[in-house]
Amino acid sequence: MFRAEDERVRVLIVEDELRMASLIRRGLVGEGLAADVAARGADALWLAKADPYDVVVLDVMLPDLDGFDVCRRLREDGVRSPVLMLTARDSVDDRVAGLDSGADDYLVKPFAFAELLARLRALARRGETERLPVLAVGDLELDPATHEVRRGAIRIELSAKEFALLETFMRRPGQVLSRLHLLEHAWDFAYENRSNVIDVYVRRLRRKIDEPFRRRSLETVRGVGYRLRADAT
Repeated sequence: MFRAEDERVRVLIVEDELRMASLIRRGLVGEGLAADVAARGADALWLAKADPYDVVVLDVMLPDLDGFDVCRRLREDGVRSPVLMLTARDSVDDRVAGLDSGADDYLVKPFAFAELLARLRALARRGETERLPVLAVGDLELDPATHEVRRGAIRIELSAKEFALLETFMRRPGQVLSRLHLLEHAWDFAYENRSNVIDVYVRRLRRKIDEPFRRRSLETVRGVGYRLRADAT
């Protein structure tokens, strides 16, 4: 895989056909962009989470995971980089599947390089304007773009679901949120409201964001739900 320079627009190309990947990368570099190449979905997941990209070019057909799965996992892991999916299939169902998995745009092979370049530049500009701000509740900070959480100067490691749940709380500090609300905003599949999954994950969050710091920021409101407070010690 190739590494990209930091000062230019950075593109991650996820394509297992080496000739195609090389042609795209060479064209992008010639236009002043920087590009990395991953030939497998697993490599793409690692690279995209380890280093922020302005755009991800993602082929649907990969040897390990398909592009739909890769895109879905990136979004679940908090990766906000715009995604342009490439595919040889032009059915409406395939386009809908790509967009439903979290892709921002869709380009059918074969394509003109000029069109690919124009779409990438448009997505890169959109990503700049839509970069989400860091959320702060007291000394607890969450960065949706880099998927980092800190309490003061100390970084806190969270799973993808723990991160999604905490982000839901931090977007509504001080508000009491029902279990149903938390399920709808932090999970992307249907759980029944009587499921205890929220209670389990709230306990996990407390063990990571509160107990080591002698805080009680995540409160239980009996019969209603939970809330995140900034001033609880």
